[in-house]
Amino acid sequence: MFTKVLVANRGEIAIRAFRAGYELGIGTVAVFPYEDRNSVHRLKADESYQIGEEGHPVRAYLSVDEIVAAAHNAGADAIYPGYGFLSENPDLAAACAANGITFVGPSAEILELTGNKARAIAAAKAAGLPVLNSSAPSADVDELLAAAEEMEFPVFVKAVAGGGGRGMRRVAERSA
Repeated sequence: MFTKVLVANRGEIAIRAFRAGYELGIGTVAVFPYEDRNSVHRLKADESYQIGEEGHPVRAYLSVDEIVAAAHNAGADAIYPGYGFLSENPDLAAACAANGITFVGPSAEILELTGNKARAIAAAKAAGLPVLNSSAPSADVDELLAAAEEMEFPVFVKAVAGGGGRGMRRVAERSA
């Protein structure tokens, strides 16, 4: 078990993590850019550290180097990314491993694998897990339409890499 966790996030997800830390007797650390200096999540942590540069609040939460440095400065032995921002970034998980910090989430290898949906599906199938019917990745519209003919509607069209749900489209019927 770790003794102090840095939460590399803000808002409600950070506040919930700090509450859990309190209930478990774990010290908590918030990070924040200048623009979030008055955010409630900062007040709910045992300590907080400013990261990033003024004028770029989101970039601060995406900086693996600054977050790992803040964890070192705070003496945190774990980093929890929450969701969004760096939660699916294998670089943060790898940086934690390289610095002797527990990453509260999947390993860098798993994040690398699941970051590409086609590879993730192939790995799930190879492990004997059930998966939904899908097509092979392709940029050929005719090939994708032919693959959709073999599927039950509705179908979802999604980019192979990343996206976080953005760009996913539900197609209700073949004529759409």
